[in-house]
Formats: sequence, structure tokens, C-alpha cells
Amino acid sequence: MDIRRQVGTNVQRIRRGRGWSQEELSFQSGLHRTYISGIERGARNPTVTVLQELADALGVTPAALLELDGGTTAGSG
Repeated sequence: MDIRRQVGTNVQRIRRGRGWSQEELSFQSGLHRTYISGIERGARNPTVTVLQELADALGVTPAALLELDGGTTAGSG
């Protein structure tokens, strides 16, 4: 899977797990809701700074946003 889509899938999974809307994540992270939507769809290529902002808002490490389906991080093997 493309890394952008994987990041988007992880953001969406964690966000929904907290019961948050995209609007709530937008408020918590300081990012625009449509930008978050684009990340979740894999249409955006977020910078490491944006990944850090999302991770902080979601209460996870940036590595958690890069995890592949098997639980490993992208690029780890």
C-alpha cells in the first residue's frame, strides 16, 4: 500500500477510535478539516511536522501513524 494511504488509514482508525469527527481532530491539531480529509484519503503528502501535530493531537507517537497493516513501521524491513 502507498505510504500516504497507510498514514491516512492510521489517522482515520485512531481518530474514529477516539470517537472524534474530522472537525474535532482539526480543532485539536490546528489543521484545517479539509486537509485532514485529504490526508485520510491518501491525497495529501503530509510533512513530518504535520505528522507530529496529528500524533500529538491523537495522543500517539508519529511512528504509530506510519505503521503498516502488520504492525511494523514503514521502512523497517
